[in-house]
Amino acid sequence: MSTLIVSDVHLDPSRPEIGTQFHAFLAGAARAASALYVLGDLFEAWIGDDAGAHRDTVAALRGAAESGVALYFMHGNRDFLLGERFCHDAGGTLLTDPTRVEAHGRSALLTHGDALCTDDAPYQRLRALVRDADFQRRYLTLSLGQRQALANEARAGSREHTAAQHAMLMDVNATSVEHAFRAADVDTIVHGHTHRPGVHALVVDGRERTRIVTGDWYSQGSVLHWQCATLPGVTTFFDELSNPVVVQLGQPATSAALPNALLAARAGATVCWNRVRDAGAGDVLLAS
Repeated sequence: MSTLIVSDVHLDPSRPEIGTQFHAFLAGAARAASALYVLGDLFEAWIGDDAGAHRDTVAALRGAAESGVALYFMHGNRDFLLGERFCHDAGGTLLTDPTRVEAHGRSALLTHGDALCTDDAPYQRLRALVRDADFQRRYLTLSLGQRQALANEARAGSREHTAAQHAMLMDVNATSVEHAFRAADVDTIVHGHTHRPGVHALVVDGRERTRIVTGDWYSQGSVLHWQCATLPGVTTFFDELSNPVVVQLGQPATSAALPNALLAARAGATVCWNRVRDAGAGDVLLAS
């Protein structure tokens, strides 16, 4: 069975099509997995577990959990107030950011990704403020109306900040990424946040490493599949659909041979989630 990783779903009443797609995923393909990790920004905004928001999504998550899928949640920059009550209702576990996990013979560091974007100093100051426990306690004492008004102001401010920043400042910082690899002692980091899906190969301290960026759900679903494969010489692979980069570790990058290889692996594995259910050049195979 596979482990699935998603991030940046950004569920919001103003975008009902995202909810429809995500709920279908939870009721279908996700139930063939052993675990589902949500690396932050599941919701466009979360003003507290007591708000009673997104009950349909909570129920859909609970249904997946009751079917046997282990659910894990991580805070994002939009839903950093997700708490234990939400996790209890959804049937999942709240993880710290970052978290080192092991599955299918491989270790990886999972993180939302915003902590790696250290070139954006104003954002990092804001992040430190809103993640502060005292700030969160004070915020949660406000009425739901007051919290919603502040959340709306924060979203508007975020859009203005993003529009004003140079694109490079909004991406991860190379030195911060290297520090994260060293601190966790892993060869793979998976994160979201930047909405720039891709697979990036690099060398840190003489070791080949891989940084995988999951995509957002604004236009289509983006799911990272981490599972055992039965291909000769392959013990585990990561496979992400709708990803513009194709990388096979230890071999030249190619988009010609991978689709058939992935189809063969999928024949004995979980059904992959994809709007068109194809195995095209956008698939990613990381063979160990």
